[in-house]
Amino acid sequence: MKIATREAFGEALKELVIKNNDVIVLDADLSPATKTCYAKEARPQQFYSTGIAEANMVGIGAGLAVQGLKPFVSSFAMFLAGRAFEQIRNSIAYPHLNVKLCATHAGLTVGEDGATHQCNEDIALMRVLPGMVVLQPCDANETKAMMQFMVEYDGPVYLRTSRYAVDNILDSNYKFLLGEIVPIVKGCKIAFLATGIMVNEARKAIEILAKNNIYPSLYNVSSLKPINTMQLNSIINSYDLIFTLEEHNIIGGLYSLVCEKLDKPKKIYPIAVQDTFGESGTPEELMSKYKIDADYLVKSVLETVEE
Repeated sequence: MKIATREAFGEALKELVIKNNDVIVLDADLSPATKTCYAKEARPQQFYSTGIAEANMVGIGAGLAVQGLKPFVSSFAMFLAGRAFEQIRNSIAYPHLNVKLCATHAGLTVGEDGATHQCNEDIALMRVLPGMVVLQPCDANETKAMMQFMVEYDGPVYLRTSRYAVDNILDSNYKFLLGEIVPIVKGCKIAFLATGIMVNEARKAIEILAKNNIYPSLYNVSSLKPINTMQLNSIINSYDLIFTLEEHNIIGGLYSLVCEKLDKPKKIYPIAVQDTFGESGTPEELMSKYKIDADYLVKSVLETVEE
Protein backbone atom coordinates (compact mmCIF):
# COMPACT_ATOMS: atom_id res chain seq x y z
CA MET A 1 0.00 0.00 0.00
CA LYS A 2 1.29 3.45 -0.91
CA ILE A 3 1.57 5.99 1.89
CA ALA A 4 2.87 9.56 1.90
CA THR A 5 5.76 10.37 4.21
CA ARG A 6 3.71 13.26 5.66
CA GLU A 7 1.12 10.66 6.74
CA ALA A 8 3.80 8.55 8.40
CA PHE A 9 5.16 11.69 10.07
CA GLY A 10 1.74 12.37 11.57
CA GLU A 11 1.37 8.81 12.83
CA ALA A 12 4.84 8.83 14.37
CA LEU A 13 4.28 12.22 15.98
CA LYS A 14 1.12 10.91 17.62
CA GLU A 15 3.12 8.08 19.20
CA LEU A 16 5.80 10.50 20.38
CA VAL A 17 3.38 12.80 22.21
CA ILE A 18 1.73 9.82 23.89
CA LYS A 19 5.07 8.49 25.12
CA ASN A 20 6.81 11.81 25.86
CA ASN A 21 5.15 14.53 27.92
CA ASP A 22 7.92 16.98 26.98
CA VAL A 23 7.19 16.77 23.23
CA ILE A 24 5.21 19.87 22.21
CA VAL A 25 3.70 20.22 18.73
CA LEU A 26 3.39 23.60 17.02
CA ASP A 27 1.46 24.02 13.78
CA ALA A 28 0.59 27.06 11.64
CA ASP A 29 -3.11 26.41 10.96
CA LEU A 30 -2.44 23.45 8.64
CA SER A 31 -2.79 20.46 10.96
CA PRO A 32 -5.19 18.43 8.75
CA ALA A 33 -2.72 18.74 5.87
CA THR A 34 0.52 18.30 7.81
CA LYS A 35 -1.11 15.47 9.81
CA THR A 36 -0.14 16.99 13.14
CA CYS A 37 -3.89 16.68 13.81
CA TYR A 38 -3.22 13.09 14.92
CA ALA A 39 -1.08 14.37 17.78
CA LYS A 40 -3.69 17.01 18.59
CA GLU A 41 -6.40 14.34 18.87
CA ALA A 42 -4.22 12.15 21.10
CA ARG A 43 -2.78 14.84 23.40
CA PRO A 44 -4.48 18.23 22.90
CA GLN A 45 -2.58 19.64 25.89
CA GLN A 46 0.68 19.13 23.94
CA PHE A 47 -0.53 20.82 20.75
CA TYR A 48 -0.65 24.54 19.89
CA SER A 49 -1.80 26.20 16.69
CA THR A 50 -0.10 29.55 16.14
CA GLY A 51 -2.29 30.52 13.22
CA ILE A 52 -0.76 31.65 9.94
CA ALA A 53 2.29 33.10 11.71
CA GLU A 54 5.23 30.85 10.88
CA ALA A 55 7.92 33.24 12.08
CA ASN A 56 6.23 33.53 15.47
CA MET A 57 5.78 29.75 15.58
CA VAL A 58 9.52 29.22 15.14
CA GLY A 59 10.23 31.78 17.86
CA ILE A 60 7.84 29.99 20.22
CA GLY A 61 9.61 26.73 19.42
CA ALA A 62 12.93 28.31 20.35
CA GLY A 63 11.51 29.50 23.67
CA LEU A 64 10.13 26.07 24.49
CA ALA A 65 13.51 24.49 23.75
CA VAL A 66 15.26 26.95 26.07
CA GLN A 67 12.91 25.73 28.81
CA GLY A 68 13.96 22.13 28.24
CA LEU A 69 10.98 20.96 26.20
CA LYS A 70 11.13 19.23 22.81
CA PRO A 71 9.19 21.26 20.25
CA PHE A 72 8.22 19.72 16.92
CA VAL A 73 7.38 22.65 14.64
CA SER A 74 5.47 21.88 11.45
CA SER A 75 4.20 23.54 8.29
CA PHE A 76 4.53 23.23 4.52
CA ALA A 77 8.17 23.39 3.38
CA MET A 78 7.49 26.65 1.54
CA PHE A 79 6.17 28.35 4.65
CA LEU A 80 8.60 26.84 7.15
CA ALA A 81 11.98 26.88 5.39
CA GLY A 82 10.97 29.74 3.12
CA ARG A 83 8.90 32.22 5.13
CA ALA A 84 10.57 31.64 8.50
CA PHE A 85 14.20 31.31 7.36
CA GLU A 86 15.48 34.29 9.35
CA GLN A 87 13.94 33.01 12.58
CA ILE A 88 15.23 29.49 11.93
CA ARG A 89 18.71 30.88 11.34
CA ASN A 90 18.91 33.31 14.25
CA SER A 91 16.65 31.73 16.87
CA ILE A 92 17.32 28.02 16.34
CA ALA A 93 20.46 27.31 14.31
CA TYR A 94 22.65 30.07 15.77
CA PRO A 95 22.07 29.06 19.43
CA HIS A 96 21.88 25.38 18.37
CA LEU A 97 18.55 24.75 20.07
CA ASN A 98 16.76 21.42 20.28
CA VAL A 99 13.94 22.24 17.85
CA LYS A 100 12.66 19.80 15.24
CA LEU A 101 11.51 21.49 12.03
CA CYS A 102 9.07 19.17 10.28
CA ALA A 103 8.28 20.29 6.74
CA THR A 104 5.60 18.64 4.64
CA HIS A 105 4.46 19.18 1.04
CA ALA A 106 8.00 19.58 -0.31
CA GLY A 107 8.91 19.62 -3.99
CA LEU A 108 7.00 19.56 -7.27
CA THR A 109 4.61 16.82 -6.18
CA VAL A 110 2.56 19.31 -4.17
CA GLY A 111 0.96 19.33 -7.61
CA GLU A 112 -2.04 21.50 -8.34
CA ASP A 113 -1.16 24.02 -5.61
CA GLY A 114 1.41 25.37 -8.07
CA ALA A 115 4.75 27.16 -7.98
CA THR A 116 4.00 29.27 -4.91
CA HIS A 117 3.67 26.12 -2.80
CA GLN A 118 6.26 23.90 -4.52
CA CYS A 119 9.39 24.36 -2.44
CA ASN A 120 12.34 23.11 -4.48
CA GLU A 121 14.87 25.19 -2.55
CA ASP A 122 14.50 24.10 1.07
CA ILE A 123 17.33 21.56 1.21
CA ALA A 124 19.73 24.25 0.01
CA LEU A 125 18.42 26.72 2.60
CA MET A 126 18.65 24.29 5.51
CA ARG A 127 21.89 22.58 4.51
CA VAL A 128 23.78 25.86 4.56
CA LEU A 129 22.94 26.51 8.23
CA PRO A 130 25.79 25.50 10.59
CA GLY A 131 24.84 22.59 12.85
CA MET A 132 21.50 21.88 11.15
CA VAL A 133 20.78 18.19 10.51
CA VAL A 134 18.87 17.72 7.23
CA LEU A 135 16.88 14.52 6.65
CA GLN A 136 14.61 13.27 3.87
CA PRO A 137 13.02 9.81 4.24
CA CYS A 138 12.37 7.56 1.27
CA ASP A 139 9.21 5.95 2.65
CA ALA A 140 6.86 5.65 5.63
CA ASN A 141 9.05 3.20 7.55
CA GLU A 142 12.09 5.43 7.31
CA THR A 143 10.00 8.44 8.35
CA LYS A 144 8.98 6.67 11.55
CA ALA A 145 12.56 5.59 12.24
CA MET A 146 13.77 9.15 11.72
CA MET A 147 11.16 10.49 14.13
CA GLN A 148 12.45 8.15 16.83
CA PHE A 149 15.99 9.36 16.15
CA MET A 150 14.85 12.99 16.27
CA VAL A 151 13.20 12.78 19.67
CA GLU A 152 16.43 11.31 21.08
CA TYR A 153 18.80 13.71 19.29
CA ASP A 154 19.75 16.95 21.05
CA GLY A 155 19.95 19.66 18.41
CA PRO A 156 18.15 21.24 15.46
CA VAL A 157 16.81 18.95 12.72
CA TYR A 158 15.02 19.70 9.45
CA LEU A 159 12.81 16.83 8.28
CA ARG A 160 11.53 17.01 4.68
CA THR A 161 8.41 14.97 3.91
CA SER A 162 6.12 14.67 0.92
CA ARG A 163 2.44 14.75 0.03
CA TYR A 164 3.04 12.15 -2.71
CA ALA A 165 2.26 8.56 -1.68
CA VAL A 166 4.94 5.92 -2.35
CA ASP A 167 5.51 2.23 -1.65
CA ASN A 168 7.44 1.13 1.41
CA ILE A 169 10.98 0.10 0.51
CA LEU A 170 12.55 -0.43 3.92
CA ASP A 171 11.47 -2.97 6.53
CA SER A 172 9.26 -1.95 9.44
CA ASN A 173 12.13 -2.76 11.84
CA TYR A 174 14.56 -0.44 10.00
CA LYS A 175 16.77 1.68 12.28
CA PHE A 176 17.96 5.05 11.03
CA LEU A 177 21.67 5.85 11.43
CA LEU A 178 22.66 9.50 11.05
CA GLY A 179 25.01 10.13 8.14
CA GLU A 180 24.82 6.65 6.66
CA ILE A 181 23.88 5.88 3.05
CA VAL A 182 21.49 2.94 2.76
CA PRO A 183 22.01 0.34 0.00
CA ILE A 184 18.69 -0.70 -1.57
CA VAL A 185 19.52 -2.63 -4.76
CA LYS A 186 22.85 -4.23 -5.65
CA GLY A 187 23.85 -3.96 -9.30
CA CYS A 188 26.96 -3.20 -11.31
CA LYS A 189 28.68 -0.41 -13.28
CA ILE A 190 25.93 2.17 -12.68
CA ALA A 191 24.76 3.59 -9.34
CA PHE A 192 21.74 5.70 -8.50
CA LEU A 193 22.10 7.97 -5.46
CA ALA A 194 18.53 8.98 -4.66
CA THR A 195 16.77 10.87 -1.91
CA GLY A 196 13.13 11.08 -0.81
CA ILE A 197 10.43 9.93 -3.22
CA MET A 198 13.06 9.60 -5.94
CA VAL A 199 14.15 6.30 -4.41
CA ASN A 200 10.82 4.92 -5.58
CA GLU A 201 11.30 6.41 -9.06
CA ALA A 202 14.73 4.80 -9.21
CA ARG A 203 13.26 1.40 -8.36
CA LYS A 204 10.76 1.76 -11.20
CA ALA A 205 13.59 2.65 -13.57
CA ILE A 206 15.65 -0.34 -12.46
CA GLU A 207 12.80 -2.69 -13.37
CA ILE A 208 12.61 -1.18 -16.86
CA LEU A 209 16.38 -1.15 -17.39
CA ALA A 210 16.61 -4.85 -16.50
CA LYS A 211 14.79 -5.56 -19.78
CA ASN A 212 17.81 -4.00 -21.50
CA ASN A 213 20.26 -6.07 -19.43
CA ILE A 214 21.30 -3.01 -17.45
CA TYR A 215 21.40 -3.48 -13.69
CA PRO A 216 22.13 -0.33 -11.67
CA SER A 217 22.71 -0.25 -7.94
CA LEU A 218 20.48 1.97 -5.82
CA TYR A 219 21.44 3.87 -2.69
CA ASN A 220 19.12 5.85 -0.43
CA VAL A 221 20.71 9.14 0.64
CA SER A 222 18.32 10.14 3.39
CA SER A 223 20.84 11.87 5.65
CA LEU A 224 21.71 14.93 3.57
CA LYS A 225 23.59 16.56 6.42
CA PRO A 226 25.69 15.14 7.88
CA ILE A 227 26.76 12.45 5.42
CA ASN A 228 29.43 9.77 5.69
CA THR A 229 31.91 11.22 3.19
CA MET A 230 34.15 8.16 3.24
CA GLN A 231 31.22 5.86 2.46
CA LEU A 232 29.99 8.24 -0.26
CA ASN A 233 33.34 8.28 -2.04
CA SER A 234 33.71 4.52 -1.71
CA ILE A 235 30.37 4.11 -3.51
CA ILE A 236 31.20 6.67 -6.20
CA ASN A 237 34.61 5.14 -6.91
CA SER A 238 33.09 1.66 -7.27
CA TYR A 239 31.00 2.48 -10.36
CA ASP A 240 31.53 3.73 -13.89
CA LEU A 241 28.44 5.96 -13.95
CA ILE A 242 26.81 7.87 -11.10
CA PHE A 243 23.35 9.44 -11.26
CA THR A 244 21.90 11.63 -8.51
CA LEU A 245 18.11 11.80 -8.19
CA GLU A 246 16.22 14.49 -6.29
CA GLU A 247 12.91 16.35 -6.26
CA HIS A 248 14.72 19.63 -5.63
CA ASN A 249 16.51 22.37 -7.50
CA ILE A 250 19.78 21.18 -9.01
CA ILE A 251 21.48 23.96 -7.04
CA GLY A 252 22.15 23.23 -3.38
CA GLY A 253 20.62 19.77 -3.09
CA LEU A 254 21.89 16.20 -3.49
CA TYR A 255 23.78 16.81 -6.74
CA SER A 256 25.61 19.77 -5.19
CA LEU A 257 26.29 17.76 -2.04
CA VAL A 258 27.83 14.86 -3.96
CA CYS A 259 30.01 17.18 -6.07
CA GLU A 260 31.22 18.97 -2.92
CA LYS A 261 32.31 15.71 -1.30
CA LEU A 262 34.20 14.09 -4.21
CA ASP A 263 37.75 13.09 -3.29
CA LYS A 264 38.77 13.01 -6.96
CA PRO A 265 37.24 14.25 -10.24
CA LYS A 266 34.22 12.27 -11.46
CA LYS A 267 31.38 13.16 -13.81
CA ILE A 268 28.04 13.03 -12.03
CA TYR A 269 24.77 12.88 -13.97
CA PRO A 270 22.00 14.82 -12.18
CA ILE A 271 18.28 14.11 -12.35
CA ALA A 272 16.83 17.20 -10.68
CA VAL A 273 14.61 20.21 -11.15
CA GLN A 274 16.65 22.62 -13.23
CA ASP A 275 17.05 26.27 -12.24
CA THR A 276 13.35 27.02 -12.67
CA PHE A 277 10.04 27.29 -10.84
CA GLY A 278 7.23 24.75 -11.10
CA GLU A 279 3.59 25.15 -12.13
CA SER A 280 0.18 23.63 -11.47
CA GLY A 281 -0.46 20.04 -12.55
CA THR A 282 -0.73 16.51 -11.24
CA PRO A 283 2.41 15.13 -9.59
CA GLU A 284 2.89 12.69 -12.47
CA GLU A 285 2.50 15.42 -15.11
CA LEU A 286 5.00 17.64 -13.35
CA MET A 287 7.58 14.94 -12.76
CA SER A 288 7.41 14.08 -16.44
CA LYS A 289 7.59 17.68 -17.68
CA TYR A 290 10.45 18.61 -15.36
CA LYS A 291 12.30 15.39 -16.21
CA ILE A 292 12.60 13.76 -12.82
CA ASP A 293 10.45 10.64 -13.33
CA ALA A 294 11.44 7.02 -13.93
CA ASP A 295 10.91 7.27 -17.69
CA TYR A 296 13.35 10.16 -18.02
CA LEU A 297 15.87 8.38 -15.83
CA VAL A 298 15.69 5.32 -18.10
CA LYS A 299 16.13 7.53 -21.17
CA SER A 300 19.14 9.26 -19.59
CA VAL A 301 20.81 5.98 -18.66
CA LEU A 302 20.33 4.48 -22.12
CA GLU A 303 21.68 7.59 -23.82
CA THR A 304 24.67 7.75 -21.48
CA VAL A 305 25.52 4.07 -21.92
CA GLU A 306 25.48 4.52 -25.70
CA GLU A 307 27.95 7.43 -25.62
